[in-house]
Amino acid sequence: MSEADANKDLLEALDSVSEVKIGNVVKGEVLAIDDSKQVIVGIEGTGVEGVVPFKELVTKPGEEIEDTVKVGDVFDLVVISKIGSDKEGGSYLLSQRRLEARKVWDEIEKEFEAGETITAPVTQVVKGGLVVDAGVRGFIPASMVDDRFVEDLNQYKGQTLELKIIEIEPSENRLILSHKEIVKEEREAKKAETMAKLVVGDVIEGKIARLTSFGAFIDLGGVDGLVHVSEIAYERVEKPSDVLKVGETVKVKVLAVDPEKERISLSIKQTLPQPWDDLDQKVAEGDVLEGTVKRLTSFGAFVEVFPGVEGLVHISQISHKHIATPNEVLTSGETVKVKVLNVHPEEHRLALSIKALEEKPSVASSEPKKKKVENNAKTEAPEESTGFTLGDLVGDLKDDEEDK
Repeated sequence: MSEADANKDLLEALDSVSEVKIGNVVKGEVLAIDDSKQVIVGIEGTGVEGVVPFKELVTKPGEEIEDTVKVGDVFDLVVISKIGSDKEGGSYLLSQRRLEARKVWDEIEKEFEAGETITAPVTQVVKGGLVVDAGVRGFIPASMVDDRFVEDLNQYKGQTLELKIIEIEPSENRLILSHKEIVKEEREAKKAETMAKLVVGDVIEGKIARLTSFGAFIDLGGVDGLVHVSEIAYERVEKPSDVLKVGETVKVKVLAVDPEKERISLSIKQTLPQPWDDLDQKVAEGDVLEGTVKRLTSFGAFVEVFPGVEGLVHISQISHKHIATPNEVLTSGETVKVKVLNVHPEEHRLALSIKALEEKPSVASSEPKKKKVENNAKTEAPEESTGFTLGDLVGDLKDDEEDK
């Protein structure tokens, strides 16, 4: 071979050597594993070597470097940076892990553009949200975990969630995800399904979701129904929180369903035994009961003697004394003893008496004194002073009438 041909071959060989650039994907053959737990590779087509630290290899938890690679293995790597100053003697820092992450980012970007969701396990609970492993680190802000406020995020640790991609920026390793959107969509679908199944008159189970001053909201499975405070119990309930607890499972009767307004009216008390049904087994005429004055009217007082059972004490049965209104002797909320006069459960009527338990005043003390008989004689004077008795005066008047 002539010197000219030799020079030509050398130039062609040099031209065939690819230049290594930061960010390039290259193939590396494992040449050695040094004591500092890093892999020395030859970068194919370049004539230069590179270094892959153990942390930049794709490994499984607990694996050692010897379990991951061996001399002669060839795999794809991404060039991270250049080590050394001179081109011939220099080498490059390479990474397998970051190349895999780049592939993941590319895949996630495609899913984001297509409007698709991803699934990922929750690996950490941090201040402000959840960290997930989506092949790359993803973050779910606390406000995007659920469509309702979640007090304790620890319940999600270890769970695999379906997530919507909100924001993606691979260059900054930024991936913001939302589970709230998925929950909201699922809830809406479940709500429509539940609404379609509800039938007025059905008795179903639900869980108490919220308590307010005017009632209780019951979760029926994707949709909430309202039990108005008046439908909680047969007895009067001042505050729902006095008798119900959030999270409690209750039976409810469907009273009304309005699909357009998404309103469901429910009742708890209508699933309970009617308080009047077995009243004749609880009480009989002549029994003495203790009750609470619930309402005062112009004609009497309604006294609750059993939960949901009120009897009437007519104004004439309140006191032996004459009263113009029940308010003169009774107050709402007062506890009183009453006697049962008659019972009519089928008509929801119970007649009671308060005065029947009180001692009747004597006639002498209750009737006004009669006025003294007056006539032309001086009856004001004592009998001894006139010399006539009252009988004599009456007799004389009688005789005079007969003589006429």
